[in-house]
Amino acid sequence: MGIIRAKKALGQNFLVDGNVIDNIIKAAQAGAEENVLEVGPGRGALTSLLSEKAAQVVAVEWDRDLVPLLKEGVGSRANVEVVHGDILRVDLPGLLLPVRQGRWKVVANLPYNISSQVLFKFIENRPLFSELILMLQKEVGERLLAPPSTKEYGVLTVLCRLVFDIEKVFLVKPSSFRPIPKVDSIVLRFRVLPTNRLDVGDEKLFRIIVKASFSQRRKTLWNCLKSIDLLSEPNTLEQVFEKSGIDKARRGETLSLQEFADLTRTVAALFDAGAGTR
Repeated sequence: MGIIRAKKALGQNFLVDGNVIDNIIKAAQAGAEENVLEVGPGRGALTSLLSEKAAQVVAVEWDRDLVPLLKEGVGSRANVEVVHGDILRVDLPGLLLPVRQGRWKVVANLPYNISSQVLFKFIENRPLFSELILMLQKEVGERLLAPPSTKEYGVLTVLCRLVFDIEKVFLVKPSSFRPIPKVDSIVLRFRVLPTNRLDVGDEKLFRIIVKASFSQRRKTLWNCLKSIDLLSEPNTLEQVFEKSGIDKARRGETLSLQEFADLTRTVAALFDAGAGTR
């Protein structure tokens, strides 16, 4: 492949360390009957090796300068399809299911500037996937692994923990990339749970409550949750805290996944009983 310079606007940092590439391939454990979605193949270093292991590889690349080179290179292989597209806008079921049925593994070196948004998209489309092997900025990885009552713990932590088992695979130094980024990276494994870790009832309502709880980290749950239309009436909000047994003076960052689930089910039950209209 010809000389292609990384584009800062796309958050590109090309992985050039052969040992790191080999370790990602080992972590992916792509079998001969498995399907792999690669996000941001860049110059195809991972794509080439994945195609030797997996039954099918679909590589989604947003950089229009890289796409023709990828198609001429790794895309010439029978089991590789190179797609020009923005992963945040791609219809994943429409892209993957016609290519090959069954669940897919994801392998990606995600651009740091969109990693959280991509994770939200994978959460929404998780029935498509069995496992994700993602390289992220170390700071993002630490948020995903953080316990409650820490500054790293947040919306993404809670939403991911509901649907994934997450484990650290290994750290990656900046020198493994060109151009060299200013931060360390981390590779994480996300195993998609067969069912949600806990019963949250209405998952849409769960997301609303979690996001509102972290919207103003220094404020109490009472002040955060009253911004939700459903809970804008003080009497209603008071009932929610009373029935859930959660102290309204706590901050969202102190709640466990179980407590967020309890809070969501309490709100849903209150409104289903006629306290208001959802």
